[in-house]
Amino acid sequence: MTFARALVFGLGVSLFGLTASAQDAYPDKVVKIVVPFSAGGSTDLLARSLADRLGDTWKQSVIVDNRAGAAGIIGADAVAKSKPDGYTLLLGTVSTHAVAQTLYPKLPYNVQRDFVPISEMVTIPQLLSVHPSVPVNTVQEFVAYAKARPGEIPYNGSVGTTPHMSMALFAARAGLKMLAIPYRGSGPAMNDLVAGQLLASFDVVMTTIPHMKANKVRVLGVTSAKRSPLLPQVPTIAESGYPGYESDVWFGLFAPAGTPAPIVSKISNDIRTVLNEPKMRQKLEEAGFSIVASDPTQFAARVRDDIQKWRKVIVDADIKVE
Repeated sequence: MTFARALVFGLGVSLFGLTASAQDAYPDKVVKIVVPFSAGGSTDLLARSLADRLGDTWKQSVIVDNRAGAAGIIGADAVAKSKPDGYTLLLGTVSTHAVAQTLYPKLPYNVQRDFVPISEMVTIPQLLSVHPSVPVNTVQEFVAYAKARPGEIPYNGSVGTTPHMSMALFAARAGLKMLAIPYRGSGPAMNDLVAGQLLASFDVVMTTIPHMKANKVRVLGVTSAKRSPLLPQVPTIAESGYPGYESDVWFGLFAPAGTPAPIVSKISNDIRTVLNEPKMRQKLEEAGFSIVASDPTQFAARVRDDIQKWRKVIVDADIKVE
C-alpha cells in the first residue's frame, strides 16, 4: 500500500471512528424539542409525552421549548438556523412543513433544503362538525344545505390552519362556496361553533369529542382514510361520497440540515421504539392519535407529497395571506 493510499485509508477509518463515536455518545447533554405553538395543544401534548420517554431511554434531559408565533414559522425558523448537532429538534406539522411552503412567499426557511426529516410520528384526524341548529345529520345533507346557501355558511377559516385547509379541500371536492371567518386558535373557534356564531368547522378529535358528547355540536364525518377507533360510528368523508378525501394532521420530528446521518438514524430508531411501546401507544391512541413511526426516507416522501397536495389546493382556491 502506498503512503498516499495508506493516509486516505487511515483518514477514512478515523472519520468512521469519529462518526460512530459521535453516534454512540449521543446525547451527552440536554436535548431540546422546539414546539412552534403554545403550550396545551395537541403538538405540545405529543412533545411532552415523547420528551419524557426519550429522556428515560437516553438517560439525559429532554426539554420542550414552546416558541409560538406566526403560525409556527418562528419556532421552525429558529430550529432551521440552529447548530446541526442533534441537540435542537423541531416537532413540525403539516402546517409548518407542507402548507407553509406554498402559502408564505417569504417563508424564511425552505422545508426541503433546511431540515432533515427524522420520523413522522403520529397523525390525528379532524371531524367535520356543525352547530345543532343546522338541520343536517350527514355529510351529503350538509353539502345540499350549503349549496342552497352559497357564501352564507360561516366556518373556522384562519388562513393556512388545518381546519381552513381541510375545508378548502372539501369545498373544492363538493363544489361549495363557504364563508371563512379567521380566528386566533382553535379554542375561540370552537367556542363560537358551540355558541352558534359559526355553523360548521373542522377540528381534531380531542377538541371536538367533549362538545359532541355534550350535544353542543353534531359530528358528520372524519377526515382520515379510515374511521377513528374513538368514533367508529362516524363515517369518513371519503365514504360519504367523496372518495380519496383525506386531511389528517401529521406530526413529525425534524433536525436542522447538516445534522450527521448517524445521529439522525439513532434518533429515528429510538423514537420508533418509544412510539411502539404498549403504554405509549395506548396513551396516544386514547388521545386520538394514530401511530405512524416512519423512518427518515418515508417521512421525506410524505413531506414532498404533501407539499404538492396542498400547493394545488392553495393555488386552485387562490388562498393568500393578508
